[in-house]
Amino acid sequence: MSRVGQVRRRGSRPRGTGRFGRLLTVLHDDLWTWRADPLPPSVWLRWFPHGVVCLAAFGVLLGDAAQLGDNGGVEPGLGFVIALSQAGAMVGALWRPVASWWLSLAAMLVGAFAVRAEMIVDGAKFTWPWPAAGIIGHMFVLLLLSLRVRTRVSMEALGLTALATYLVQGVVGAPNYQPTGQLAVILFAVVVVLGTALRGRREARAELVQQTSLTAEERARRTVLEERSRIARELHDVVAHHMSVISIQAQVAPHLVQDPPDELKENLAGIRENALEALTELRRVLGVLRSEDPETGAPLDAPGKPGAGTAPHAPQPTLDRIDALVENTRAAGLTVSVEVSGIRRALPPGVELSAYRIVQEALSNVLRHAPGARAWVHLTHLPTGVRVEVVNSSPVRRASPSQGAGHGLLGMRERVAMLGGTLTAHSLPDGGYQVSAFLPADGTDQPPPDDPNIHYYPKDGSA
Repeated sequence: MSRVGQVRRRGSRPRGTGRFGRLLTVLHDDLWTWRADPLPPSVWLRWFPHGVVCLAAFGVLLGDAAQLGDNGGVEPGLGFVIALSQAGAMVGALWRPVASWWLSLAAMLVGAFAVRAEMIVDGAKFTWPWPAAGIIGHMFVLLLLSLRVRTRVSMEALGLTALATYLVQGVVGAPNYQPTGQLAVILFAVVVVLGTALRGRREARAELVQQTSLTAEERARRTVLEERSRIARELHDVVAHHMSVISIQAQVAPHLVQDPPDELKENLAGIRENALEALTELRRVLGVLRSEDPETGAPLDAPGKPGAGTAPHAPQPTLDRIDALVENTRAAGLTVSVEVSGIRRALPPGVELSAYRIVQEALSNVLRHAPGARAWVHLTHLPTGVRVEVVNSSPVRRASPSQGAGHGLLGMRERVAMLGGTLTAHSLPDGGYQVSAFLPADGTDQPPPDDPNIHYYPKDGSA
């Protein structure tokens, strides 16, 4: 084998072989890191947890230095450095938990061997290998670690801490001490389980908030699409009617002229042919829009469907049917007053339909959300379009929870935006609500001119 082949084989060998090698690789990747992972401020208490940790670190600094120096016989300077490292690890765990865990474990090991060097056979017993202040400090570090890292990393840190405890107390040992290893490992395990549970709960809540936000966005998007589909179904009926009229007029026009030229006949035939093709496409699209399942083409008015044979093929409502709408609303228990101002003019079918739907949706909202309230409907016919205004007083009792999607105003805005109009909807100071829309007759988005002879409802909702 050539040297190049040997080099390639050695260079392509993975780090560690076998299970033990893979375990070392995982531990290296998880724990041998200096990455920052700061603890965020609490939602309600803000920086209070950080202050608690800093205060506890100061207590560990004083307690650990006193225990190592007075009871353990460690030189005061060395004891202070060990205690300072332990306290610094607690504060550092707020930002770099993994690196701080290494510092805390190293400080505990140095303190344990420093105390062991001062032990004698018949001397006073010392809590060893970990003093009480050191246990408290390491508990804080493990808690902060388990709050910030994955469960596997927390368990690895706990396992290495338990292994270090076993090696120092069980394998190395000391001549005269009061053992604290078993109790320390139990306390360490408790705080790791607690931190892991709190971390899981925080992540679950964050995921729930995210899913709720996504669900609300999806519901709003679906509602917009449904409302646009409904508007499209209604307007397609209007467009199909006009296309049918164009086709008939193009067919009849040659018979109204004596000896029409061939060019006229040809142009009218082309107009009729294009109108028929457009009408065919409109009917095809309308069939899809009226289908409950666009892929299968099952119509909404198929036998067995709710409301079969009525809703899809019913004539589109206009402002002439406002009185019937109001009567139905009154029959449902709502007191409604209607006022019409201005001169009634012919409006495009889309404007008539949208104005009717806005009044219908506004009155439905009053029934659902303002039980016991009164409502006023005001239609103002202007030279440039029509103004629709629906005002209701404050409810007399609390409304029951609504089962609807809660996007009625969204549908109104879709209709008004489609026609280039304007819409305002807001609460009134007395607790009522006002919906006001202007629908231009010519498709422009200019507001109507002010007319002192036209009466508008005041903002307090009174008629």
